[in-house]
Amino acid sequence: MHGRTVDALALDNYQRAARVILAHHLVTRTYPDRIALPLIRRWATELREDLAALFGYRLEVTETTARVFPVLDRLDTSRPARTQADRVFDRRRYAYLALAVAALGRAGDQITLSELADQVAAYTSRVDGLELATDRTADRDAFVDAVGWLTHRGAITLADGDASGWANDPQAGEALYDIDRPVVVALFRPPRALQHLHSVRGLLTEAAMATSGAAPAPTAAETARRVRRALVERPVVYADDLAAQDRGVLAQERIVAEVELFTGLHAERRAEGVALIDSSGRLSDIRFPGTGTLAQVALLLAGEIADLVLDIDNPLPRRCCAPDRGEALAAQLDDTIPESSVFAPLAELRSLDPPEREPVSPEPDQDQTAARPVAATYPLVDATWVRETVQALADRYGATFAAQWQADIPGLATEVVSLLERLRLIRTVDDGLLVLPALARYRGAVVTVRTKRAAELFVTAADTYESDRPARKGTD
Repeated sequence: MHGRTVDALALDNYQRAARVILAHHLVTRTYPDRIALPLIRRWATELREDLAALFGYRLEVTETTARVFPVLDRLDTSRPARTQADRVFDRRRYAYLALAVAALGRAGDQITLSELADQVAAYTSRVDGLELATDRTADRDAFVDAVGWLTHRGAITLADGDASGWANDPQAGEALYDIDRPVVVALFRPPRALQHLHSVRGLLTEAAMATSGAAPAPTAAETARRVRRALVERPVVYADDLAAQDRGVLAQERIVAEVELFTGLHAERRAEGVALIDSSGRLSDIRFPGTGTLAQVALLLAGEIADLVLDIDNPLPRRCCAPDRGEALAAQLDDTIPESSVFAPLAELRSLDPPEREPVSPEPDQDQTAARPVAATYPLVDATWVRETVQALADRYGATFAAQWQADIPGLATEVVSLLERLRLIRTVDDGLLVLPALARYRGAVVTVRTKRAAELFVTAADTYESDRPARKGTD
């Protein structure tokens, strides 16, 4: 591992490069900023070897791009594509994005926005239920959001015109883009040809597929790499979420220390699991605690939930954690695969269903029962209590909220709960939410509300929320 041999004065620089490439996977001359690519290129050899040894990732570095090809152990919905206004992509925007990448791969050095739209519209005619009608405002807005995502990452660069002008009136507005072909090529590099897959599970690592009987059991080295991947990909790694062999690896000091040395982050260890604390902000896609109404209300709600859980006079009911949504998500995605697009003669995975097994006796022997681990249970908070608590917070501090949330408290409650779930502080269930152990580190939140003084005529009231706990950031 090169982190042990890099000069002490340069170690921080190396760790910063590691955090950048782990956070973004694709680095270009302008994305995420102009200093990222030179930083990655400086340490390209060391990063390539350490990423392969520690995580099983492959790093490709060129003059204009740096691309990490990760290993997928599970399906993850916590990092969706977002618009420039921070709205989550819907299915239509994802479809336009995929088709735009396909069109750019066949284009020349430049393309106009209307030409790109015409090509994408032609592609949509081959997909049932999908259409890009440039005379519809909603379709144009969704298409421009997909183009904006590509522009932000440097796949295309605006040379002339204005995309918003075209979105407002395609007859009067136009935009011309330069195409950066290496970035376009680097954007879409699936580990397997999609036309050869009958299931989205075929994109997962061989070790993950082993649980379905489609691959042999992983070796000790592969298990260690899987645990290290979990540490840098999840905000919190709970031991109860891991397989039995993975829990033993997570408990090893050496495994966690290697990730700390590579990333420069501090690992917070608890009996329930491990979390990397990112005070640098270079590995996190979510800053928490943070600024803005959602982050601030989420911190306040976390404090309220912690107080409720710690109230010994009114103990909460407990329930086993809900099963991982990965299998349900995989089934939903598999149902949407058009069979006509699958190239059957070269199909790599015709079925990933577990093999048939002998029926299990309804009365296992005593030794089997003793060896079976006891499922962890977590406090259950009623959904009604959550809504009422968010409403109470709005009644108390609502004047300091962003205008859109002042008018939509139910929507605010939904988004706040979603944020806490992305941070793996809670798990939502049908009738409420399960409180996960990491939420306890945000108990005792302190609120300070600044109000304008009489001499300050034009100062807008603002609030700040401070925690007596160190700030931890999400590392999805």
